[in-house]
Amino acid sequence: MTDSPQAPEGQVFDAVRGNWVDHRAPDWARSYLRLSRADRPVGTWLLLLPCWWGVLLSAASGAGLGWHGLWIMLGCGLGAWLMRGAGCTWNDITDREFDAAVTRTRSRPIPSGQVSVRGAVAWMGLQALLAFAILLSFNLNAILLGVASLALVAIYPFAKRFTWWPQVFLGLAFNWGALLAWTAHDGRLGWPAVLLYLSGLVWTLFYDTIYAHQDKEDDALIGVKSTARLFGSNTHRWLTLFLWGSVALMALAIWAAFAGQGLTAAGALAFLAVPGFAAHQLWQLRRLQTEDADNCLSLFRSNRDTGLIPAAAFALALLL
Repeated sequence: MTDSPQAPEGQVFDAVRGNWVDHRAPDWARSYLRLSRADRPVGTWLLLLPCWWGVLLSAASGAGLGWHGLWIMLGCGLGAWLMRGAGCTWNDITDREFDAAVTRTRSRPIPSGQVSVRGAVAWMGLQALLAFAILLSFNLNAILLGVASLALVAIYPFAKRFTWWPQVFLGLAFNWGALLAWTAHDGRLGWPAVLLYLSGLVWTLFYDTIYAHQDKEDDALIGVKSTARLFGSNTHRWLTLFLWGSVALMALAIWAAFAGQGLTAAGALAFLAVPGFAAHQLWQLRRLQTEDADNCLSLFRSNRDTGLIPAAAFALALLL
């Protein structure tokens, strides 16, 4: 945020204070990095973590990680940064008129005039091509899944125009990595990956509803739909349903991954993901104040830690 008179020129309203883009990136690159949300890294984490869930659960319940698995984790990290950047660029191109009408978003590079639409299109293409080059290092099934995800990325920015549930489309796109990374490691898509994907989708409904409460007044004025506007005063009740739905699906994914192996120490450690995943969401729910934009943004950002908990549990299971 930019309540300080010392804020760098062009800083986006909800950028992380002291971020490297605004303070250390070259001047010529800052506007494009802002367009990719590099100054707001939590989105990259939220795209990456389902990928790590997929590869780590596959490895923990199978033949281990190995160098192949380590490359998948690294490749997913690079790919998540690039594809989150490309997706956000596409989102800002399509939403430039909406963004100009919303207090929180009018400082973004396109509506503020830092980047032209033509420049944004070129930047989006470059990021997507680099991500595709990384994808080509995976097996064919994973490559096909990666290409298929582009349809969801393309549709998402338009969802808030025609449905009260645009968060579903975000969840479909943002958790695709659970399917892709499992397939990249295992060679084929399995039911545990599908259940992880669904768990992540419901988790996205939880955290992005919190996020959407920041803009609900502006969204109402310009006619943009969201679950925050749809749920209104019933938000806590809906978030409770999403919380337990995501936790139940996470438990089913772990059970499916270790099914047929009997009671193992690795399986028991992997199941530590379940109470941890639940506890962090409960912590958010108890602190949520939907009329306080700063509170909503802070809790939304805390979901990096929510997603790291299952990843850590699956990594711990790998040690046995």
